[in-house]
Amino acid sequence: MNSSKRILVAPLNWGLGHATRCIPVIHELIQHGHQPYLASDGVALSLLKKEFPELPAFELPSYKISYAEKGKNFKIKMIWDSPKVLKAIAMEKKAVKRLVKEHGLDGIISDNRLGAYYKKVPCVFITHQLNVLSGNTTWMSSKAHQKIIKKFDACWVPDVEKKPNLTGKLGHLKKTKLNIVYLGPLSRFEKKKLPITNDLMVLLSGPEPQRTLLEEKLLVELQGFEGNILFVKGKIKDEQVQEEIRTSKGKILHYNFMKSDELENALNRSEKVLCRSGYTTVMDLAKLEKKAFFIPTPGQYEQEYLAKRMQKQGLVPFSKQEDFTLGDLFRIDDFKGLAQFESVVDFSSMFEIFSETGGTAAFSRVKENSEPTSTSLST
Repeated sequence: MNSSKRILVAPLNWGLGHATRCIPVIHELIQHGHQPYLASDGVALSLLKKEFPELPAFELPSYKISYAEKGKNFKIKMIWDSPKVLKAIAMEKKAVKRLVKEHGLDGIISDNRLGAYYKKVPCVFITHQLNVLSGNTTWMSSKAHQKIIKKFDACWVPDVEKKPNLTGKLGHLKKTKLNIVYLGPLSRFEKKKLPITNDLMVLLSGPEPQRTLLEEKLLVELQGFEGNILFVKGKIKDEQVQEEIRTSKGKILHYNFMKSDELENALNRSEKVLCRSGYTTVMDLAKLEKKAFFIPTPGQYEQEYLAKRMQKQGLVPFSKQEDFTLGDLFRIDDFKGLAQFESVVDFSSMFEIFSETGGTAAFSRVKENSEPTSTSLST
């Protein structure tokens, strides 16, 4: 493709995973001569602005998604929040339409932002959740999500199509009419042979209040850990802050956040990793071929499914948040750890959807004007 295109990249602000997995896509757009425009809200937007300070960035209406303090209340809280989420999506659609017109944008890449769509330009939806797990309403939330995906000209799934794969039933359908392209796992990191300096790296992220609840629990449990711990809290602030605390058997070095190059270096220098089982984290750890321990976010069905699946496959052990103790980390040695999938993605052909011919072809099919429903957010 010869001509440069202006492409809006808009990840959902729900933890940091959606924003971080867009980083390699943004790099590819730049390398292919295109001009990315960034759009999100909250910590996701803050992260992208730190990674790409030279790119134009815009704030979209916030979905104001948060978790219940008790995992069992997760679905009730999502239903309770749904009116304001739907209102935010409607506002988001108007904001995106305005951005397209004001900046002459040629296309949109939405990572799970349901309102980041405009029918007059080619639109791509990135998700690893073709099926959305929500307990006994999974069939309904999955159908609702697939109905929204149909509005987009393509759906990019960050996984491999065949078995073995990372997402299992999340990212694979037995039958579908959706225009699905499998990207292979997306990671902003590269595996490097560096000396190990951290016996354990703790990597936190995710919406409040669960991020803080896990941080507080780990700071107590890890006091008796033998060795050096690097503890990254996942709190995006204007300034990076670090603090070293000596324990009876080692030390804990705290960072409020790290940029991608620092995280890549730190993870490569870490023997083991303790973190959530969010899918972006799973892809990163697979790329770096790390041994890990997962603590899924309470009540988040997707993370619980991934953690159980990884443990069943003998790759990574997990514990529920309320049950975790320091002794659980000894289980890591009994598991194989994650390994990367070799996949080659032809971004040149993928980006052709934004070219004149690609866009025209994409619009030849009928678009469904389905409205987002609250069930599609039960991720």
